[in-house]
Amino acid sequence: MATTQDAPNSPSTQPEDYLDEIPNEVEMSFFDHLEELRQRIFYSLLAVIVGAIGCFAFVRPLVQWLEIPAQGVKFLQLAPGEFFFVSLKVAGYSGILVASPVILYQIIQFVLPGLTRRERRFIGPVVLGSSVLFFAGLAFSYIALVPAALNFFITYGADVVEQAWSIERYFEFVLLLMFCTGIAFQIPAIQFILGALGIISSAQMFSGWRYVVLGSVILGAVLTPSTDPVTQSLLAGAVLFLYFGGIGAVKLIGR
Repeated sequence: MATTQDAPNSPSTQPEDYLDEIPNEVEMSFFDHLEELRQRIFYSLLAVIVGAIGCFAFVRPLVQWLEIPAQGVKFLQLAPGEFFFVSLKVAGYSGILVASPVILYQIIQFVLPGLTRRERRFIGPVVLGSSVLFFAGLAFSYIALVPAALNFFITYGADVVEQAWSIERYFEFVLLLMFCTGIAFQIPAIQFILGALGIISSAQMFSGWRYVVLGSVILGAVLTPSTDPVTQSLLAGAVLFLYFGGIGAVKLIGR
């Protein structure tokens, strides 16, 4: 009597060896990898340039939107062309955000040929989670960190000096703080990758919580361009929350 067997790609019958295989593996030389990397970087830079040019056309509304947290502060142009160079910076950072889907696609296409079937299953969740976390970091910085830092600086010297800031220094502060916060919010995504690959377990992550507390304080001091304790404390608290949230995500996948 003939019996039927499940397809090799059935989730219930996938052997360990099958999951650890690299599909359609192709041998490439070192120089072939370099050439592909060069092309991926070129396409990413091209997308950033196109995005920055497009954002430059709408840079004035973007500048006005970024000035909202500093209500009541007078901005000065202290050198010829200062606002023009600020506009270029704002358009450049915005262009990176607009081009981020293309950049992610190029990164995935570069690393995908070297991933096993087991590792490829986590690409979708990692990319989606990382993107959401980055934009959540930008929103958290804009809504909480930037206003807290500006309020600290404004109230600290309100009875001594009049608030008139350099437009360039202000945008350097705001843009750097927002992007550093977006990068710091990648912690759960990194934890998920390490846990999914079996490099570290959720129990091991939790056992080092004391070092994480110390590291979050140091990270808050390093990543924030200001020296006020309010901003550093807010970012350190967010890092701790994200770290323990990452432990929960790793535990959910049984690691």
